[in-house]
Amino acid sequence: MSLATTTLRVRLPLWRAWVVVVLLLLWFVALLVRGLYLQILNDDFLRQKGDARYSRVIELSAHRGMITDRQGEPLAISTPVESVWASPQDIELTAEKKQHLAKLLGMNKAEIDKRLADTRKEFAYLKRGLPPEQAAKVMELGIPGVFLQRGYRRYYPAGDVTAHVLGFTGVDDNGQEGVELTYQKWLAGQVGSRRVIKDRPGHIIEDVESVKTPQEGRNLALSIDRSIQYLAYRELKSAVEMHKAKAGAIVVLDARTGEILALANLPSYNPNNRVKLNRNSTRNRSITDVFEPGSTMKPVAIAAALEAGKLTPESRIETSPGHFSIGPATIHDAHPQGLLSVAQVIQKSSNVGAAKIALTLQPEYLWGTFNHMGFGRVPRSGFPGEASGRLRPYKTWRPIEQATMSYGHGISVSLLQLARAYTVFANNGELKPLSMLKLDEAPAGERVFSPSTAQAVRAMLEMAVEPGGTAPRARIVGYRVAGKTGTAHKEENGAYAKDKYVSSFVGLAPVSDPRLIIAVMIDEPVGQYYGGLVAAPVFSNVMGGALRMLSVPPDAPTTNTLLPDDAPVVKEGV
Repeated sequence: MSLATTTLRVRLPLWRAWVVVVLLLLWFVALLVRGLYLQILNDDFLRQKGDARYSRVIELSAHRGMITDRQGEPLAISTPVESVWASPQDIELTAEKKQHLAKLLGMNKAEIDKRLADTRKEFAYLKRGLPPEQAAKVMELGIPGVFLQRGYRRYYPAGDVTAHVLGFTGVDDNGQEGVELTYQKWLAGQVGSRRVIKDRPGHIIEDVESVKTPQEGRNLALSIDRSIQYLAYRELKSAVEMHKAKAGAIVVLDARTGEILALANLPSYNPNNRVKLNRNSTRNRSITDVFEPGSTMKPVAIAAALEAGKLTPESRIETSPGHFSIGPATIHDAHPQGLLSVAQVIQKSSNVGAAKIALTLQPEYLWGTFNHMGFGRVPRSGFPGEASGRLRPYKTWRPIEQATMSYGHGISVSLLQLARAYTVFANNGELKPLSMLKLDEAPAGERVFSPSTAQAVRAMLEMAVEPGGTAPRARIVGYRVAGKTGTAHKEENGAYAKDKYVSSFVGLAPVSDPRLIIAVMIDEPVGQYYGGLVAAPVFSNVMGGALRMLSVPPDAPTTNTLLPDDAPVVKEGV
């Protein structure tokens, strides 16, 4: 027998054949089970893969609520815009169409390539916030894989006039500053979504279902009066430019309700065009910046002394020889006045008189009065970023510090806090809460002084704007006015700057039945810097115009005329 024949007769072991057969059967069973599982028991996976080829869930933007002033005039509205997006997996973009697309979107081709580089993504924005007519031209190019998404962009009709009140929204239409941020949940609503079927070029061929219905944002009525806001901004801007000041701010309050009728700051910005936006312009100085209020604090210290029974309006204070030493420090008046009544201390703005009056009080009592009037506390007006100011604990006060705080040194406040504090003198001793929203009725106030004390101080404040006072330029033809000037050195790096001042004025009118309170602050005026010369005229112009807008009847004779610009003014100590 040959070797070849022997080799052919060699046979494999039988068990190895069975192993191969069993493995094949197990593999077949596994495939069968997997197929049954996917086709019958769990077909969601395949459905999702299939749907991904043609089905899309589209987000439905919610229309942001409108912001209006107290008369219903629009201050912030939303206009429809389109966002152009693409699916990097599906887009078919030739060089020619890419060039056209880049031109329409105002982009370069390299930027488009960068946004479409990740082909694993199904969604990438190319350009957001386009006008509908511009977006329509993009879709006319007929590029497969390019789509539109409807959205809204905020528009502010008053521009920079109301910028610090309203703030602005970001690219996603969410509030970033001001009222837009504070009332984000109220204004924004909730986005919705729907499922659609699209063909290869991206056209919607069937609307399958509504997944979630969008909930529109709610409108918001502010306490702001747009006409008074324009007036306040115009007069503030004129003063800042005239005095070449670094900045300025103004607040107008309804004396009866605490509603904020106007609030403006300079420098400002245009919220409709924020290309060159800087932080210095967006700061709402009325509420975030604090300053030493100067002599505008004298009525508070004197009211505390009257309430405590330490003196009466007719009490006499010796201010000679025009300076007053406490330890190594000396307090000065701008002009020696001699023996003054308490009312004349305010009228002439005597630092010596105010300091002596403050020192008759216990530190705890004076601190309690300051704190009760809102100093050292957040005013809770509804604005983001409100400052509480600085009011140090009374246990740390030295006598000189207690004395200087009576005329606004060693204490810091925001302009909004200062305006609110004067609601005490307008409402017979009640401190009113602040509101940025329109109110249906006046809220209850917080009792700080007795009516007799508040009325006495109000009469003293009226003397300050009469001839012989520090603020005759705050007078208004036909109306009785009460108010107080403030002039203070600016504090920088722990010391007072020699030639930098903050000029202020806060007052109310008409005195017989106060309707409005206005506080003005001018930061670093050049040349003239006394509050009676810089801030008081702004108050006069805004208060006079606002009272006439509100049809408030005059309470003074027509002989109540304004002083000429060159008339002498009593200068206060700084």
